[in-house]
Amino acid sequence: MMGAATLVHNLVPMENHFCLQVFEHHAFLNFNDKQPNYELLQEKIVAKCRGLPLATSTLGGVLLRKEIDKWEEILNNKLWSLSNEHDILPVLRLSYFYLPSHLKRCFAYCSILPNDYEFGDMQMILLWIAEGLILSRPEDNKQIEDLGADYFQKLVSRSLFQKSTKNTSKYVMHDLIGDLARWAAGDICFKLEDKQNDDGVQLRCFPKARHSSYFMGHYDGAKKFEAFSEVKCLRTFLPLRKGSGYNYLSHQVTSDLLPKLQYLRVLSFNGYRITELPNSIGDLRYLRYLDLSYTAITSLPKSISTLYNLQTLLLECCSYLKSLPADISNLINLHHLNNSDVSWLEGMPPKLGRLVNLQPLPNFVVSGRSDQSGIREIGPLSHLRGTLCISRLENVTDVEDAQRANLKYKARLDSLVLKWSYSSDTREMESAVLDMLEPHRKIKELTIKSYAGKEFSSWVGGHLFSNMVLVRLEECNNCLSLPPLGQLPQLKELYIRGMNVVESVGAEFYGERNLPFQVLETLEFVEMQHWKEWLPFQLDRESGVFLYLKTLLVKKCSKLEGKLLENLNSLAKLEIVECGELVVSTTNYK
Repeated sequence: MMGAATLVHNLVPMENHFCLQVFEHHAFLNFNDKQPNYELLQEKIVAKCRGLPLATSTLGGVLLRKEIDKWEEILNNKLWSLSNEHDILPVLRLSYFYLPSHLKRCFAYCSILPNDYEFGDMQMILLWIAEGLILSRPEDNKQIEDLGADYFQKLVSRSLFQKSTKNTSKYVMHDLIGDLARWAAGDICFKLEDKQNDDGVQLRCFPKARHSSYFMGHYDGAKKFEAFSEVKCLRTFLPLRKGSGYNYLSHQVTSDLLPKLQYLRVLSFNGYRITELPNSIGDLRYLRYLDLSYTAITSLPKSISTLYNLQTLLLECCSYLKSLPADISNLINLHHLNNSDVSWLEGMPPKLGRLVNLQPLPNFVVSGRSDQSGIREIGPLSHLRGTLCISRLENVTDVEDAQRANLKYKARLDSLVLKWSYSSDTREMESAVLDMLEPHRKIKELTIKSYAGKEFSSWVGGHLFSNMVLVRLEECNNCLSLPPLGQLPQLKELYIRGMNVVESVGAEFYGERNLPFQVLETLEFVEMQHWKEWLPFQLDRESGVFLYLKTLLVKKCSKLEGKLLENLNSLAKLEIVECGELVVSTTNYK
């Protein structure tokens, strides 16, 4: 790294028997896979790793499921005898050498990330897809995102990616692995900071470079990006956030620099406080990935609808965005549209059902306007996965439209959120609409908010939803009783808030078919203004109801009387707040 102090890696060797354990953990799926004729080879290979745990785990991952002749080939490889070229350990170069070619390309691309920078698996997979690094063949019979997940896990199994210790949902590359990635990428990838001194003055550039990242500053002006004037075929423009606070970008960068980068496939302004994009963005005809998340953008230029190769459009937390371009349905290659937490969005553009390849669509706002998509446009989107939130459901005026959303057949959805507005007063219609919005039985999480019907549909709490682990019922203030949620066999978390006309919780809550709440761990009742009694399940005390309940919260239920349920032997946290009539005896809890 020019213009910076030399990085020194202090490597403390690990004792040989520990190295053997690390190697076995990565080289064998389980101990039974270990064959006696592998033991001598294993000891020789581990000895060559010289007590370095990262090298040991990486090479173990390379040899996973490999035949003995491959082990012998690696043991006798000439790379062991090479010097530490570019400070890259021979064992790490050997690990890279034995990667399949498609994994080599994906790994080398990661060199644009700084050492120990946290990244998500899907974040990286979408970048690989945009750059054409994932090879999809008809015989794979998989969507390209699932192939990308396979690639990612193979790099994890080789310890080239490791779980972050700060955030277990993220990954990092060890600094030695980052050095290996930069060695593998050569001049194709670069971080902008590597080409500037401490004053931001350009030191050198690489005309051959295709992919670049940089750390965002508080205010980034045109001078910062002078290096890009020499990089004519740049394909990745990726800013990275470092710390918190606002980041600003000169209008000159978006208006003058972008038109010069005609070959971009990946473009991100994630985190910049920009309010608009130039219409010239529509000229980036190779663009496949556009990330505008966490910006202050208020609208998208119409020209975005001409980016026919666009696969990913990320708009997460664009709080001021009110609408999407009317012709966005022209983007037939769009697979990923993330519009979560876009709170001001007024509706969906017309003919959204044409985007049949869409997978995530976390926020579908139902509008009452005829020039926007109604709920029936969800029907053709057969590949939806992850979370789907359908809001402003009071605007559904035809039950048949709700039925044609076909939620029952969307097997890859994990979480469904159904939201009505507080102002809604269409109880009969809402009840019929909820009947038609039954999800697939594989759904894992369900939230129903501000539903105005007097009772829940029969499918809510149905025992056939065997994967459902979390339920939230919020502000359903006209419902007279709770659904039989006790019949959900895998339910672990249950949150009930604001059910203002419910007076009794008892048999209707537990259900009749099976023993209720067999695995429930968290239960919360909040702001139930007219709740008066909580009846126990009518079986003997040893029945096993609430056997695994660990957390119980009852808050602002001022009319609830009598004793709290007893024999909650697994309870670790009990919180009773503003429930003056409730009797609690702590001697009943361990």
